[in-house]
Amino acid sequence: MIRLSTRFWVDAYLARLRVYDIAAFVVAHGDDTAGAVLVKSATLDGQAKLYQRSYDLLEDTRKWDVLSEGEERDVDASIAKQRQFDSDLWVIEVEDRAGRTLLGERGLD
Repeated sequence: MIRLSTRFWVDAYLARLRVYDIAAFVVAHGDDTAGAVLVKSATLDGQAKLYQRSYDLLEDTRKWDVLSEGEERDVDASIAKQRQFDSDLWVIEVEDRAGRTLLGERGLD
């Protein structure tokens, strides 16, 4: 199975968010070819969720799981902790009052 480079996926994700007028920023630029991606969803009210991609062995699919949620500062601390272990990690921050991330849409899963 051919895998997309992380940079290609990130660029496509940011483009999809722009179509829906959802603000998003690359907060940490990881490895272009194989870096893992964390997506922080900030609802601009002091709350946030942090998503990581995982693999479901039973269903043989990839999915996005919530790694952390709650006060934005606590989610930021979780990101900092993850970056200590993985310097190739990408972090994308999505800012949307409704909490939209589009991660469940076809092509982003």
